Amino acid sequence: MTSAGGTLTPRQPPVGRLDVKQAFQPLTSREKLYAHYMARAAWHGARIIFNQVSPESSSVFDLILELYRSCAGDWGALAEQFSVSANSLQEFLEYAAVFLGNVGNYYGRGDQKFVPRLPKEDLQKLCQVSQTSTNLFEEVWSAVYASRPSSLGFPSDVAQSSYYPGNNPITSHEVDRISKVLERESILPENTRIRKVLNGTFTTYDVLQASVAFDDKLPCRELKDPEVHGTIRIIRGDHAEDLMRVCMYLEKAQEFAANPIQREVLHQYQTSFQTGDMEAFKTSQRLWVTDVKPTVETIFGFVEPYRDPYGTRAEFEGLVAFVDIEETNLLTRLVEISADYIRQLPWAGESSENDGKGPFEKELFVPPDFTSLKTLAYCSSIIFPGINLPNFNDIRQNVGFKNVMISNQIAAEYGKDRPAPSFIAPSEVAVYMTSEYDAFYIWVVLHELLGHGTSKLLTQESETIFNFDIHNPPISPLSGQPITSWYKPGQSWTGVFGDLATSLDECRAECVGAYLMDHEELLKMFEFNGSKMTASDTAGILTNAITFTYTLYQLLGISGLRALENYIEDGHKWGQAHSRAHFAILRVLLDAGSDFMTIDYKPSSQSLTVHVDRSKILTHGKPALGRLLLRLHIWRCTADVIACRPWFEALTKVDGIFAEWRKTVLATKMPRQILVQANTFLGEDGVVTLKEYDATVEGMVQSWAERGLGRREL
Repeated sequence: MTSAGGTLTPRQPPVGRLDVKQAFQPLTSREKLYAHYMARAAWHGARIIFNQVSPESSSVFDLILELYRSCAGDWGALAEQFSVSANSLQEFLEYAAVFLGNVGNYYGRGDQKFVPRLPKEDLQKLCQVSQTSTNLFEEVWSAVYASRPSSLGFPSDVAQSSYYPGNNPITSHEVDRISKVLERESILPENTRIRKVLNGTFTTYDVLQASVAFDDKLPCRELKDPEVHGTIRIIRGDHAEDLMRVCMYLEKAQEFAANPIQREVLHQYQTSFQTGDMEAFKTSQRLWVTDVKPTVETIFGFVEPYRDPYGTRAEFEGLVAFVDIEETNLLTRLVEISADYIRQLPWAGESSENDGKGPFEKELFVPPDFTSLKTLAYCSSIIFPGINLPNFNDIRQNVGFKNVMISNQIAAEYGKDRPAPSFIAPSEVAVYMTSEYDAFYIWVVLHELLGHGTSKLLTQESETIFNFDIHNPPISPLSGQPITSWYKPGQSWTGVFGDLATSLDECRAECVGAYLMDHEELLKMFEFNGSKMTASDTAGILTNAITFTYTLYQLLGISGLRALENYIEDGHKWGQAHSRAHFAILRVLLDAGSDFMTIDYKPSSQSLTVHVDRSKILTHGKPALGRLLLRLHIWRCTADVIACRPWFEALTKVDGIFAEWRKTVLATKMPRQILVQANTFLGEDGVVTLKEYDATVEGMVQSWAERGLGRREL
């Protein structure tokens, strides 16, 4: 729902919990200490994320924590003290929980702003409880309730991005010019922000590098370029205080690391966070990939570029989790035969080259570490169900990568109490609900392992060195001619494709997962061959391979419609990479022919229903996915953004009937689940204990309040 103040916080947002107690209890005391300190490091990165989201988010966070502290969590007493109704109090708690669940006042999925339902006057009354909360209210209320900016994006009348802070809006063209200079100077963008400064007619572009070290006393590095009308200054010290605390806990964790590789990974994290040197971070990633199946897995740093409108600057995140041995053993079996499935992807074709994988795939597919995890701490604006890292393609191609599944996230999202899905016929709901969890799980598994885990970027490494035969270049299956484009020295996938990169990569990975889903041997491995009930089969309906694949295609249609929630009409842009990918898949399936997939649209009753002809999955649905997948893969491998951009932008344009569908999607939108996470505490006796919280809005606030991140506690 929207109002003059923007998108209102949903009523009664669904709250789940990342259960981790059973995974935590068997750990040794040393492993618990390691996990505790790493979790402390992860949560101390939260303020970095707040400052990457919006100028006001960090102070809104402080306001929430100050109100909790002032009433010791007795919210009813606080409301009674200042004559605030129970309804307004609940609306505040719902806003606070959604804010904390998204780590800021813009949705992690969709990048759209949400505002409180409770009247400003009632929030002001609650804030009378202390002088600190009064001051914080005066600081933030205007921004909290403002209708604009309404989304994240390049600074404009309707959007803002804290990756480009300051009062002087920067254009995408300026960012592009500066980015090319940084690329030329081998300055990686992931841990930077860009601030435009005007001084009369003179323009300075401050590239703010995240680091503990400050450049406040020594002259900063200056760069000039004829394409940039101004001076570029490299200034260290962004997020300095927060990174200092992160490094403090990384230092404590090193004592309890399981092996020398883990200790060196943490050391390289510290070096990067202290100095701003992204090469040190890349060193950490090369080492991290070799730390196979650790009992306590961690992910840290400026990792995912989804929220930067330019597509290269990355949000900070910290993850600490424990390996689920039983599920990991199953994933390991899939990894061992993954090369067989790579040979069945569209770009392999009938080629005998490269062991049947074709020229657009790595010569050697090094089986990656693939683990199922129970998360203790996941400090990020989005809690993903699966992760494939690192994002640096030179490391992925030359060293390897890791895949992880966040099994307690999937269990929370697809639990038994989940509501029936939108956009599906009532007669289909029972079977769909029985198969949905398993279909989604394997889709994500294949997405991470063989979606993000495949492809070879054809690259010119120097004037004379190429990673392919430049004198006999590969034949493009799209044109039937030798390729004419590739990555030049210093270029990267995200740098070349810019704002399209993340959406294209997610679309390609989603297509791989769906394309391979019908393979009988794969389904037998996961025991979905019709011979037994699935783990989530509470309705007693036998899930066979046909039903299972059918459910996946229904899920593709539903996801494509739900994606329209995250299309931002102001500026005609997509607010989330995965959503744009899902809509692209929906479009190609609707165009697959012979009414393979159709949408029954009834505007009078505001209903949309996905229909899939299961008899045409192999004749129409899968080939349509294969054609999309082939285009995206070849364009990605050959750096052919010139062909890719107009085609993909046309495919994901929301107009005509799709704009009408969007209205119904928004009118029937269900709020997304937010997830409460546990905390660990170190006693005076040196014993680490775990505390889990209720899956309620109050539990969400309490969990954050007890992490010791408020201004008074830092």
